[in-house]
Amino acid sequence: MKKVSKLSIAVTLAVGFAGVVSAADLTVWEDIQKSQGINNAVVDFEKQFNVSVDIKEMPYTGQIEKVRLDGPAGIGPDVMLIPHDQMGAAVVQGLITPLEFMQTDKGNYTDSSVQAFTTGGKIYGCPKVVESVVMFYNQDMLPKPLATMDEYYDYSKKVHDADKNKYGLLAKWDSVYYAYGALRAYGAYVFKRDAGGDFDVKDLGLSNQGAIDAVTYMKKFYTDGLFPVGIVGDNGGNAIDSLFTEKKAAAVITGPWNLEPYANAGINYGVSPLPKMPNGQDMSSFMGVKGYVVSTWAKDHALAEKFLQFINQPKYVVERYEATKEIPPVKAVMEDKVIKDDPIASAIAVQASRAEPMPSIPEMGEVWGPIDAALQLCMTGKQDVKEALTAATDHIKSQIEAFRADNQ
Repeated sequence: MKKVSKLSIAVTLAVGFAGVVSAADLTVWEDIQKSQGINNAVVDFEKQFNVSVDIKEMPYTGQIEKVRLDGPAGIGPDVMLIPHDQMGAAVVQGLITPLEFMQTDKGNYTDSSVQAFTTGGKIYGCPKVVESVVMFYNQDMLPKPLATMDEYYDYSKKVHDADKNKYGLLAKWDSVYYAYGALRAYGAYVFKRDAGGDFDVKDLGLSNQGAIDAVTYMKKFYTDGLFPVGIVGDNGGNAIDSLFTEKKAAAVITGPWNLEPYANAGINYGVSPLPKMPNGQDMSSFMGVKGYVVSTWAKDHALAEKFLQFINQPKYVVERYEATKEIPPVKAVMEDKVIKDDPIASAIAVQASRAEPMPSIPEMGEVWGPIDAALQLCMTGKQDVKEALTAATDHIKSQIEAFRADNQ
């Protein structure tokens, strides 16, 4: 972790990286065990602008909650890191401010990562990391990934042996987070975007014909006994991880957070983008984006923006990737051999390019519970697919109406 003493220095910044006179140091909240990725960039920034930067590490998912008290008290950060799905609430609550430099620099980043931090035509975050579920496969059981989901279905039927706990593909398709890739491939969606790029919460696409077709297809893996009963529900993810690390499953759909645990378990795994669905469409997925934002209570907003612009130059982003192995949505770096020549990083980057950011508006909080409950009912055969999805979307719409009425 990098910590330096705080100073108050007059800083002269010309146009580009200088021109605004400001007396300020910067306090930056970074994610746990990730500050080593920006250390060199911070040192160079301090030298170039004769300022002091204080880096503090804390879990990125809790930084918005902490700034609610620390910001008004004058002890909060200038810059912090948040998941994009917290952006909507942070904007509504006045906790973060738009980033002016991103209006000109947005072309340096993948469109979807910028979109994740955009609302009302303003960009509130500088994308740092993209994450998406991908296909992990045990190369000792399945030497190469398969191209289509039908092939995974056929392979699963071939190797399945319930008595010996042997399975082909496993996926937690009773959760919309994992099922979304199949849903989207058939034309389902959560919320439509309007002409301005904002979400229309009245246009919900989780019970359209595409959703019905996708869920009906996924259900085959359950009804044909290719998935064990234990992977449904709250503990399903842990059950899938256990079967894969015990070499009882050949392939699983999961995320980059399992790279290290699976390696530590001694699994000779490969990683690939998700396969094509029977309609010929590539599976999409939900994409999570971590991004730097500037606090409303930042001491010097201009300096905070210059800091973000500086540390996100490609040479520093490459260093950050090499230190953390997190995939950066910076176009020049995603095309760099450091990622292209790494089969795992390349697979994650390809899938991220097909992914869609999870909706970052507060109303998304009303979606998860009802749709997951409906998917569980569908996969376990307890309710007709169309009936379950329709009931779920009706419930979501009524909850959103109540949410909006309470927050007017």
